[in-house]
Amino acid sequence: MAKALLLLSGGLDSTLAGKILLEMGVRVEAVNFTSPFCRCTPKSFGCLAARSAADFLGIPVRVLAKGDDYLEVVKHPRHGRGRGMNPCLDCRIYTFRRARELLGETGSDFVATGEVLGQRPMSQRGDAMSLIERESGLAGLVVRPLSARLLPPSLPEQNGWLDRERLLAIQGRSRRDQISLARNYDLNDYPCPAGGCLLTDPEFAARLRDLLEHDPGCDFRAVRLLSLGRHFRLAPDLKAVVGRNQGENLRLEAAAGPGDWLLAPAEEVSGPTVLLCRAAAGAAPDADSDPLAAAGGLLALHCREGRRASGVDLELIPVLSGGSRGGKIVRRGVAPVDSARAEAWRVGRGNGKPGKPGGRSD
Repeated sequence: MAKALLLLSGGLDSTLAGKILLEMGVRVEAVNFTSPFCRCTPKSFGCLAARSAADFLGIPVRVLAKGDDYLEVVKHPRHGRGRGMNPCLDCRIYTFRRARELLGETGSDFVATGEVLGQRPMSQRGDAMSLIERESGLAGLVVRPLSARLLPPSLPEQNGWLDRERLLAIQGRSRRDQISLARNYDLNDYPCPAGGCLLTDPEFAARLRDLLEHDPGCDFRAVRLLSLGRHFRLAPDLKAVVGRNQGENLRLEAAAGPGDWLLAPAEEVSGPTVLLCRAAAGAAPDADSDPLAAAGGLLALHCREGRRASGVDLELIPVLSGGSRGGKIVRRGVAPVDSARAEAWRVGRGNGKPGKPGGRSD
């Protein structure tokens, strides 16, 4: 009996693909690749939607993180980007290569996906699908059960492992056929819909462009910060991130690395935490630097007490080697920066160059 390695996002299409294969008597094991760019990936717990889908299907699932090599793909895509910063073709090639490496380990004969011909303009065209297969080393070894009868027969079909007539011929962006199938399978809960990639979000894309321009050696720590707070470019190698709520304040504190500064209001003041973070190759600012003063002005601007003529009392905390905290420095009567100046520093809104709004990954 043949075995498929299913790329399971947790969305409707990949869940249906797995169900179709199981009904044909194929053994199925799933893999879910997590990424900081996935809207449905909470912190480091893997995609809960994928685990839920695997439970529905009754199959095992491996949850694997996309590593630093994937970040290099995002930084330098060979096949270009979509409307935002989404390198859809290169992302798919990367994912398929990772899946190919798992075939032997899982004892699988081929890879299966929930892709639908014509559903996405970059990665789900017929020619794009062929390109992705070739460059990932999986030519002929990818089965797309929802659209298989519209595509050239795969090797599993040619070898008689799959009955082509029991595969489907769905195409286009409409999801009517998939929703009808879901009802037949009593599949009612399918979160993580298409379009869950932050790289397509205009504001996030503008922040990522700014990061890559000023910090090309950035790592995933810097990338994860892009979804937090308000971002302000204060110098080529320095950026301030202002928390928008208590949850973000705590995450900014946890994300601070050596050479960064944390700024917080004095105890009697209500306001955000600010993280002044340096580029990977940048020097740590000293306590009397202009960027640190500007970060203090941003904090004061976002304090309720920032409008007071006497200014706001702030605490500055340097982050040392290993993430330990240095001695606290108190600044009294810090005046808020002018709002127009703050807007000029703002990254990702107004002065950025966001991509066009769009909901899908490409």
